[in-house]
Amino acid sequence: MALTSSQHEHPFSHLIDTLQTEKNKAQKYFNPQKLGDPKYERLPFSIRVLLEAAIRKCDGFYVKQEDVQNILNWEKQQNEAEIPFSPARVLLQDFTGIPALVDLAAMRDAVAKNGIDPNLINPKCPTDLIVDHSLQIDFSKCAIQNAPNPGGGDVHGAAPRSASGRLSSRSSQCGGSRGVCSKGSCSDAPSSSSKAPIVQIENTPLLCPFHLQPVSEQETALKNQEMELIRNKERLQFFKWCSKAFKNVSVVPPDIGSVHQVNLEYLSQVVQESEGFVFPDSVVGTDSHTTMINGLGILGWGVGGIESEAVMLGQPVSLTLPQVVGCKLVGSISTLATSIDIVLGITKHLRQAGIGGKFVEFFGPGVSQLSAADRTTIANMCPEYNATVSFFPVDDTTLKHFKQTNFAEEKLEVMESYLKAVKLFRSSDDQAEDPRYSEVIEVNLSSITPCVSGPKRPQDRVPVTCMKEDFLNCLNEKVSFKGFHIPREKQGILVPFQHEGTEYTLSHGSVVIAAVISCTNNCNPSVMLTAGLLAKKAKEAGLTVKPYIRTSLAPGSGMVTHYLNASGVLPYLSQLGFEVIGYGCATCVGNTAPLPESVVDAIKQGDLVACGVLSGSRHFEGRLCDCVRANYLASPPLVVAYAIAGTVGIDFEKEPLGLNAEGKEVFLKDVWPSKEEVQDVEEHTVVASIFRELRSRIQKGSPFWNNMDVPDSVLFPWDPKSTYIRCPPFFSKLSKEVPAPGSIENAHALLFLGDKVTTDHISPAGSIARISAAAKYLQSKRLTPREFNSYGARRGNDAVMTRGTFASIKLQNRLIGKTGPKTLHVPSGQMLDVFEAADKYQRDGVPLIILAGKEYGSGSSRDWAAKGPYLLGVRAVIAESFEKMHKNHLVGMGIAPLQFLPGQNADSLELCGKERFSFSIPEELNPQQKLTVLTSTGKSFSVVALFESEMDVAFYRHGGLLKYVARSMLHPVCLWRRELSEPAALKRLKTVRIEYAV
Repeated sequence: MALTSSQHEHPFSHLIDTLQTEKNKAQKYFNPQKLGDPKYERLPFSIRVLLEAAIRKCDGFYVKQEDVQNILNWEKQQNEAEIPFSPARVLLQDFTGIPALVDLAAMRDAVAKNGIDPNLINPKCPTDLIVDHSLQIDFSKCAIQNAPNPGGGDVHGAAPRSASGRLSSRSSQCGGSRGVCSKGSCSDAPSSSSKAPIVQIENTPLLCPFHLQPVSEQETALKNQEMELIRNKERLQFFKWCSKAFKNVSVVPPDIGSVHQVNLEYLSQVVQESEGFVFPDSVVGTDSHTTMINGLGILGWGVGGIESEAVMLGQPVSLTLPQVVGCKLVGSISTLATSIDIVLGITKHLRQAGIGGKFVEFFGPGVSQLSAADRTTIANMCPEYNATVSFFPVDDTTLKHFKQTNFAEEKLEVMESYLKAVKLFRSSDDQAEDPRYSEVIEVNLSSITPCVSGPKRPQDRVPVTCMKEDFLNCLNEKVSFKGFHIPREKQGILVPFQHEGTEYTLSHGSVVIAAVISCTNNCNPSVMLTAGLLAKKAKEAGLTVKPYIRTSLAPGSGMVTHYLNASGVLPYLSQLGFEVIGYGCATCVGNTAPLPESVVDAIKQGDLVACGVLSGSRHFEGRLCDCVRANYLASPPLVVAYAIAGTVGIDFEKEPLGLNAEGKEVFLKDVWPSKEEVQDVEEHTVVASIFRELRSRIQKGSPFWNNMDVPDSVLFPWDPKSTYIRCPPFFSKLSKEVPAPGSIENAHALLFLGDKVTTDHISPAGSIARISAAAKYLQSKRLTPREFNSYGARRGNDAVMTRGTFASIKLQNRLIGKTGPKTLHVPSGQMLDVFEAADKYQRDGVPLIILAGKEYGSGSSRDWAAKGPYLLGVRAVIAESFEKMHKNHLVGMGIAPLQFLPGQNADSLELCGKERFSFSIPEELNPQQKLTVLTSTGKSFSVVALFESEMDVAFYRHGGLLKYVARSMLHPVCLWRRELSEPAALKRLKTVRIEYAV
């Protein structure tokens, strides 16, 4: 219901109050305290936000008065009642945002073909899209890269070209000017006896014509940004068309900052103002780490692109009223512990506590020791311990942060006055304000010591003091989530190799990738300044990083570069190889540059467990680079420390980082800056002017973006030759009426999978392998491997994404008994690419299912992990358990998530995966209903249909959320919705009136 509706129309109009401030005109707000119910002040702060939204949005249809009462009665209704939540805004990043916008553009086409005005298809909820996931590391300080795009390319006979793709003659002599190669100065031109002409490969680092060494240039970031714009021009044009064609869509162009950084520094409001009302800021985003905003007291979490589209079109998020775990922080923080250490410590603690699907809310005396940046870093890791939200209520620390970040005094006054008026402001000293929680977990901050996380999963925390011993144990253990099973006689192997004319050796544990990346953690000024000060002290002590290690620094925004530069530490980071390569996600999503061939050859020769160390949030095996098996999450200063050491097999307390010029040992404690040093620098560099500069950059945009021409049309002009943007087939058979539920008869298992199948396994985001089904498709469009780009960049093309589904080289399919993107086509006995097998099944009219183990769909939010299987013909997934968000995505695409009964799985039921499976979908399908599955071998077993609500059932019956929304537009004033009637046990379809003035 619009806020401008007359008060008598709103069921809670009696709660409307007026906010009086000294410098602002009177503004209205809904005051839950006027309910006069003492339960309100006992509610967790995050639940109070849900309650306010339900009161304000109560319209009798999507949000009812009983929803408000259920939230108010949270203590009794938690984990029972299903409630709606309408966030204030939607946040998209380009990888996951482009499918959502492509779907909306396709939906416009669909309704236009049915005679409905396509202008009705607009986001009703304000939507921001940040282009930050397109950056690839084409240029870095020390690396020759034969192909900037993953996959490489044949360069024999190629004409010399400059980095911008223009023909270039490299005839000037080396030396005497900026941009010389690492070989130093030359006085003579190359001799005429050269065996072959010098070749400068297109879009690679500039090569010295005398030494074929990379030219060391300071414009690395600018070159990477230029390549990003050239490579993704077609996608960027689509984004700009969306910003013009759709109402309520704004786009932040590339090279501004990461989605979470921009959300924190620019988009966050804490208190929103609209149509004369003030209310709490809240957000859902198409990235699982949207929870980072919880650190500022803004409620938000990640949803799939499918769910985000529904919210964009005005529908609320449906969720079970969550349990809220109170995480009480006590004790004092160690001087060496950074926010990353605290994050990983809390992550492990909460993961072990089993809080999946719950809200977490932090309180206790330890909270006041955490800066706003610390809190956002902690909230960022929320998905890693499988919670929905990690909420820090607004307090004096939050207000201090916003004063530093250039909030106007008038805005701050409104924020503080409103939050205090509705009891959403927390006093850290008053324990009487502590809400009642479902349970309380206490974490002693003084027990947290510096640590890393890995080598394969973020929850596997390893104290830095035990790192060497733990890595050796990983070598010994059988292949598992921590083990590599390297024979003892091969653990001490040393493999020599040549790099830039110098011989080095690699061994198990050698660091070959060290990345301080833009994903999430380096938004924290304290940890980034600690890394910079450590680099400064290390350089002054004469320490270096070996040149073959792929080092990079991708700040979350220009703000980070600004304060690193202002504090004087950026040159020292650059001298160690941590040069700014651009702004956006890179290494964390698999966009790192290829390792030098000599390094790769050495790793393969010795079958080495080489290591990557990064300050990100995700590090699944093989994600950074196929040949790097062990990957560790660490704080930015520890990334720098391990890069200097060159190995993870080091005890920092007993072994030196290296030797200085005099041959004296230099230990980590000698170069680690104190908290006082870091705080002193932070106070003098992280100032309001930095945030003011970022806001100015966002508002001005870039010349490339501003000068880009896009069509001025209501419908998007699809280009049939495009390999980036295609009209998806989701609406190709859209009927006005809801199809009757049917049965799935004689389905084959497309895949038989085990535990912990992640969305990276289902729908990769990184490079497109040359021998994959997606590569074959792109080659049929006359693209070379160097032009493939990545799966993430091509999410607007269903043909690529469908072929990329289950294309991970790490996929373990029990139907074929080995790792790889293959499966068994049971009728023919052929082993085929997953796409080819699915295509063969679909041509024969055979429905498909997937058999899986525990935690199917864990990992990043990724809607193509549901859309891809749907387009492959998958109609159900039968698993022991599901990751909640991915399960919601399956429902949103019309795929049934079916769960084995407790204590049962494919093995206990003696399923081999080659059977045929049949089950019926009843006309009156209920949430959590049991279904019986029959197999062709005569066995039968029961499963639970994991539909959480009546809305889930409605989405499934319509064939997914997209068809549900589109079909509602074909009935301009009606939407078929399943509702409870009298008596409550009976259900019927009821026609209700709904406005679609979008």
